[in-house]
Amino acid sequence: MTPHIPVTSALDEETARAEIYGLLAALYYAPPAPELLAQLRVSVTEAPAAGAFLEEPWRGLVATARELDDAIIADEFDTLFGGVGKPEIYLFGSHYLSGFLNEKPLVALRSDLADLGLTRNEQMPETEDHIAYLCEVMRFLIAGEDVAVSNLTRQQAFFAKHLQPWVNDMCDALAAHPRSRFYAALAGFTRAFMSVEAQGFDMLD
Repeated sequence: MTPHIPVTSALDEETARAEIYGLLAALYYAPPAPELLAQLRVSVTEAPAAGAFLEEPWRGLVATARELDDAIIADEFDTLFGGVGKPEIYLFGSHYLSGFLNEKPLVALRSDLADLGLTRNEQMPETEDHIAYLCEVMRFLIAGEDVAVSNLTRQQAFFAKHLQPWVNDMCDALAAHPRSRFYAALAGFTRAFMSVEAQGFDMLD
């Protein structure tokens, strides 16, 4: 993540989109590393991608990171997503799409990932429908070098099928949880960014 992502051309905008997906993946996958939080805290509070729509939620995320220290944010991550058994908040698409983990949505996702030539790292404990994994796939579909795979058509199809139907439900759950502060702010930015993505893909039709 860079403290500020200038957007002066279509190429810069694609770079910014990829970096935002990478940032979301890092923040949702594990308690943020001190280095990442340090970068976030010195970020300018301007929209990190084209369009003022993102500016306010981005400012809120940066401000919350500045208010809370590393240990509090790490504890919040563990409270919301960790522990033994059922977490407070699920980060898996299958939960929101079917009400259960490891159900048909995950099977469909794995089929689509295979078509993209992607496989799960066996060292990763989470299933592929984890929000961090899906954001990494979107980053690959934006920034990958093989244009037969990394292109807008593939991005639109993957986003519409595997992120758009449920990501706002996850953001709602995060925003409503009484112990959620940093991740409530992250949910606000996530919702805004996904809305921009959805509008951009709608313009392709």
